Order: sequence, then structure tokens, then C-alpha cells
Amino acid sequence: MLFMPFSSKQRILAQKSSKLTKKTIRWLVAFSSLPLFGIVTAFGIAPNTPSFEEVQVEDVVLDLSLPEFASEAQSPQTFWHQESIRRGDTIAAILNRLEINHQDSNEFLRIARDSRAMRQLKPGKTIHAQTSSDGELLSLRYSFGNEELFLLEKTDQVFRISEQPIELDSQIHMKSGVIMSSLFAATDNADMPNNIAVQLTEIFASDIDFYRDLRQGDHFTIVYETLLDNGERAKTGRILAAEFVNKGKSHQAVYFRASNGDDGYYTPEGDSLRKAFLRSPLAFSRISSGFTNARFHPVLKEWRAHKGIDYAAPTGTPVKATANGIVAFSGSQNGYGNLVILRHNGKYETAYGHLSRFASGLSKGKRINQGDVIGYVGSTGMATGPHLHYELRVDGAQRDPSRVILPSAPPIAKKDLKKFEEGTKSLVARLNIMRNIHYASLN
Repeated sequence: MLFMPFSSKQRILAQKSSKLTKKTIRWLVAFSSLPLFGIVTAFGIAPNTPSFEEVQVEDVVLDLSLPEFASEAQSPQTFWHQESIRRGDTIAAILNRLEINHQDSNEFLRIARDSRAMRQLKPGKTIHAQTSSDGELLSLRYSFGNEELFLLEKTDQVFRISEQPIELDSQIHMKSGVIMSSLFAATDNADMPNNIAVQLTEIFASDIDFYRDLRQGDHFTIVYETLLDNGERAKTGRILAAEFVNKGKSHQAVYFRASNGDDGYYTPEGDSLRKAFLRSPLAFSRISSGFTNARFHPVLKEWRAHKGIDYAAPTGTPVKATANGIVAFSGSQNGYGNLVILRHNGKYETAYGHLSRFASGLSKGKRINQGDVIGYVGSTGMATGPHLHYELRVDGAQRDPSRVILPSAPPIAKKDLKKFEEGTKSLVARLNIMRNIHYASLN
């Protein structure tokens, strides 16, 4: 027999129906005893049927439980969190701030302990993590090193990690500034990264001495790129084009990569901005003693020639080779203290004295490239304080670096000239636009 479930409303209606039927039956029985119009003959009654008075009428109410219907399954909620790496941070501390549960934190630390990425937690960078509402770690990503991505994903309750190169998106910026006190102050006012200011000094290092030549009112325009990972700045890219107006003279540079893979900065006409020698062996410093034939020596207390340039700088400041060359000498030598001498092509040598220590691996005969760190500023030998003594020697004689005309690197090769002109046209146009805006603002 099939029973249909009743609602409470249906149950009440069944009770009312039962009572009405009972009352109606009794009324009909009473009415049938009257011989009026032969109504008795209208009812067919089976033989031996008991009277209606003897029929027991009961109200039966059954509570039928309703079947349970499963509600539609809901997908578990997940959340993306991010945490900036702080100075002195450990990955355990970062996982704790990300509110990863204890079990997953321990498992992560176990499988990622030999990861290169976890040994390169750079302050300021960001770690992204996807978790469930109860702190289960589902995935984690961290951009580290030289455009690499550390990726962790949980599949079937098992962590899997990988480290792979990533392709970053490039975003172009155009900024300009005016020198009022210093280069870094001007780039800060223009909201430019410090790395761009350093690149600017390196690009024009052969034409502008950023320690002696800067003047109030000098101005610059820079086109540079930043590299983005999923819309977030991953790192500052390179300068693509720049103009620096120093003492009224304009210096322009555009970046270009030649067909043989060599790259560098050139004038819009295709001449290389890289000279055989940098103007200075220090990134930032000030000249404390110039090249002169008569200077009162602070240690010997007598007048004598000073055949070099002294750059005052804190102990430990990196010293760079001003040109490609080979180490001719590295060691201690009389008043020079710790000294490095580099021999360059042809008739040139450079000397770097009073070093606190030498660069790791530096030895006689080692080949050095322009810009390589060869030692660190100190005060060894006859020195009253930390500084670098720098000499340029031509045919064995010390010469004033600011007065010697030094050779330049070769220009753009003829086979690359058309590609250079097409590739740098838009960069030069950007520089011209920014220059016009600058001059318009002065009027």
C-alpha cells in the first residue's frame, strides 16, 4: 500500500472530514425511521448489517516523517592573502602572519627547506598565498632573484613546488627633474627610483663628472621601464632614453642592442657614449684633493706635487675599475697602502690606493672589465682619513684625468645603422616632447 505524506494542514482537514461524516450518518439513520415518501427503500442495506449505532468511529492521526532532501553542495570558500617580507623575516614568521594552519606550515617548511627562493627573502617583496577558511594552504607564489617564480600548489593533499623563469610585462615611464641641490634630491622630487638615478650617472659618466660638474638649474629627462608581474611592480628596468642638460650643454642617450648581442647607450647619431675610461672610479663621492704640482701634504707636512685625485668616501665604499684591463699589481706599496694597478690596452695604466681591502679573487694577471669592483675605500698607507687615491698614467707618467682626451668605443656598425634609426626614433621623439614641455613651463 502506498502512503502519501500529509502536511499538518492536510491532517487537520482529514479530522474535520471524519467528524462531519459521523454526524451526517447519525442524522440519516434517525431520519430513516420515518415512513415519509418511502425514503427507507432508497437505501440498499446488506442483510445482517449491524446498526450504525454499533459502528465504532475513531479519529486516526498518523505522524509521517518527511523525507530529508540534501541541500545543494556549496563550494568551500578560498581566500588570497599577501604579506610583505620584512627585514630579518623567516618563512615560518611569514606563514604565521598568513594564518596557515600548523600542519601545513610544518609540511611547507619540510619540503621547501632546500629551495633557492626561500633563501632569498628580500625585504619589501611580496608573498601571495591562497588558503581555505580554516587556514589550509592551497597555493603560494613568490617572485624572487632574476625574474624567477617560486610556485607551490596542493594537489590531492600533496604539496608540489617549482621554480621557473617568469615573463614580466613592461611599463614605460617618462619623468623629468631639475637639479636644485643634488641629483638624488631631484630624482626623489620626480618620484623616480634611486636605481634610475644611478643608471643615469653611469650612462653619462664619461661626459659628466657628477661630483664636480653639476650646477643648480641643470635638468634631465628620462624614459625608463618598470617590469610588472601580474600588475605588481617586480623590479625597475633599464633607462631606454635620457637627456641631461649640464651647464647649458645637452647630452642625449638611447639604448640599443646590436645584431651581435652587444648593447649599450649611443647618441641619436649612433656614436657610443661608452668611453674607454670612466671619469671616476666611485659611484658617488666628492673630490678632497685634485691633481696639482704643489699641495701641502697632510702627513709629511711639506709642499709636494699631488699626482692624482683623492675622492673622500666612507670606509668600505666599492671602488670600480675605470677601464678594461689586467691586474698588474695588488698589494701594499709604501705610502699608497693597499694598492691595485691595472694595465690597459696600449699606453695606459690606472692606480687605486689606500684601499681597506681588495675584492675577492683579485690577483695579478686577472682580466678586469670596466665597472668591476676591485677593492674598497680605506685609509691604509699615508692617509689621515678614508679616501681613494686615483691615478691615470700615460706611458708611465701621471696625468690629470680631467685633461686627458681618452678614446671612445666604436659607433654603431653600418649593418645595424638602419635598425638603430628605426628602433630609436620613438625614443628620441619622447625626449623632444619632454624637453618642449620643460621649456614651456619656464615661460
